[in-house]
Amino acid sequence: MDQNLQTQTRDHFFERGWCRFPYDPLLAAWIEDGIEDARQTLDAPEQAVWLRCGGTWFAGVNALPNDAHGAVPGGRPLGGAAFEFIANELGLTGIVWDRAQVSICYPGYPIKGDHETEAAARFRRNRDAAHVDGLSPEGPKRRRHLREHHGFLLGIPMVEVGAGASPLVVWEGSHELMRAAFTETFADLAPESWGDVDVTDDYQAARRRAFDACKRVVVGARPGEAYLLHRLALHGVAPWAPGAGAGPDGRMICYFRPEVGGPEDWLRAT
Repeated sequence: MDQNLQTQTRDHFFERGWCRFPYDPLLAAWIEDGIEDARQTLDAPEQAVWLRCGGTWFAGVNALPNDAHGAVPGGRPLGGAAFEFIANELGLTGIVWDRAQVSICYPGYPIKGDHETEAAARFRRNRDAAHVDGLSPEGPKRRRHLREHHGFLLGIPMVEVGAGASPLVVWEGSHELMRAAFTETFADLAPESWGDVDVTDDYQAARRRAFDACKRVVVGARPGEAYLLHRLALHGVAPWAPGAGAGPDGRMICYFRPEVGGPEDWLRAT
């Protein structure tokens, strides 16, 4: 990546909370190594729990059998411009890569799931199921707690799809709005106790402010390209648009969300 593009990409990421990387042959080679492993996750009995929304979404959390370098069995490790950016601009090196989520959407997404409330289904349809990663819903009332401290979210499209095939959406600048909200929530509390705090009300209030104040943008990319989201950015998945095209694989994206620090890093790092 040349210096001007590097600067533009850095500014875009820190100001808006996301950036996209152009075609990278190293990433294209990684996709070639991993596409069959990604497809086979659908056939693994232990992964059947991830088929949701009336069969229109395979969530596939940690379903890809990659190792700590991001390599599938017999494949190459993750590498290329996006990973140089993560090292140079985010200061994150020596990452132990998590097993990737294999997120697959199909035409008709989202259909209301059998165990989904009408309110949840409506939020998925109308607000893209917008969320910040790492805030786990717990208990019968699904109250939110900070349980995972991701460094970022990296999306790698695995197949070609048409515009409108349930793309990622992000609310630009929401990462700093969320940072301000959680800084207030956790003020004067020891970081080791943050996970015990029920953040649901503060989180939902900050999310409403983001809907009002931040621009919702659609993030698209082709195989060989990638996009990076700030860990605090509000994001979601758009409904499948009428007439949007895709092959038999549907819309397949691999997402990496490695944990690279503790709660203070999650809140305060760049």
